[in-house]
Amino acid sequence: MEMRIMRLIILCVLGLGFKPLFSLLLSPFLAGERLANILAAFPIINLSAGTCVALIVIGGSTSRMFYQTLCGATCTSQPLTTVEWYLVFTCAAVLLSQLPNLNSIAGVSLVGSLTAVGYCTAIWVVSVSEGRLPNVSYNPVRSGSEIGRIFDVLNALGIIAFAFRGHNLILEIQATMPSSEKHPSSVPMWRGLKVSYSIIAMCLFPLAIGGYWAYGHMIPANGGMLTALYAFHSRDVARSVLGLISLFVIVNALSSFQIYGMPMFDDIESKYTRRFKKPCPWWLRAIIRAVFGFMCFFIAVAVPFLGSVAGLIGGISLPVTLAYPCFMWLKMKKPKIYSPKWWLNWGLGLLGMGLSGILVAAGVYVVIDTGVQNQCENKFMRIFELFGETPLIFKSTINV
Repeated sequence: MEMRIMRLIILCVLGLGFKPLFSLLLSPFLAGERLANILAAFPIINLSAGTCVALIVIGGSTSRMFYQTLCGATCTSQPLTTVEWYLVFTCAAVLLSQLPNLNSIAGVSLVGSLTAVGYCTAIWVVSVSEGRLPNVSYNPVRSGSEIGRIFDVLNALGIIAFAFRGHNLILEIQATMPSSEKHPSSVPMWRGLKVSYSIIAMCLFPLAIGGYWAYGHMIPANGGMLTALYAFHSRDVARSVLGLISLFVIVNALSSFQIYGMPMFDDIESKYTRRFKKPCPWWLRAIIRAVFGFMCFFIAVAVPFLGSVAGLIGGISLPVTLAYPCFMWLKMKKPKIYSPKWWLNWGLGLLGMGLSGILVAAGVYVVIDTGVQNQCENKFMRIFELFGETPLIFKSTINV
């Protein structure tokens, strides 16, 4: 179903970016173009910024593991804290983000794709070759109330939606391709999607199946397969292999930051162009991208993102994949009212919006239930520690 909807988007669009297209096609269903623009742009920008925050968490944490792997157990140097590694990764990402547009980062995207294939393959091959852990179990871990378990399941669906966050860039990528009525950009775009998702399936299915077989319920709740590999096989696997896997993850996170940050950069810079009727100068573009990168850094430090908020972000962005394409089809094809196709698309569109609302509610419940306030206070104290000072209120209430 997901691939059919993706195909519908690609076949309906001939080189237009997501911002004008979604607002144009949704405006007849709403009370004006401004509301349509907000509903169209908000989930995409929300997912774009949220992904950049997640990439800082992943890249910074993996950078710390990479350093510890290279340094070894006998290393006497003073290691950086996790927050400082976040800062190091953010500085590198901001420096690389100065490339102007998606066309200019094609090489960066290629490197990120190759490293993604490399680390996914290496992780499941090493995990499977080392064998199953002793006393591994595949029984589901059940805890909490019945309501809590239901919301956990719904939040897991939101995390899955967050994992397929690349949908918000499909139209952006297609907008950079030449297109005409004789040679529409939808043809090569659809071919590229088929090849890319075939490669993704060949990477992720073995990773999921092999990882579950090797670790079962012992996979860490925060960190996933890479953390499990370090936790259970750091003494059995050569340091060079572990270091190479970590390096691949870092490079992939750096390249992904540019791709997922580009919709935010493009949106901010286009607002400047529309307001002042001139292109955004290079120095202002550099400032905008640096400010965005370091705002993501502070959010990454302050919010327990990966464990709690990923499902919420995925639920908010779900209409981009499951609802908006149906409304786009209704606008462009104009089927007969009350015909089967009319009912089908309205039904699927409303179902997608309803599912998004349910997943958002589940995400909010999980965030509150996991004690996000205490975790945020803990993270904010680490921000102050980074600059050499801790507020007295945190010293008296939090023990790190």
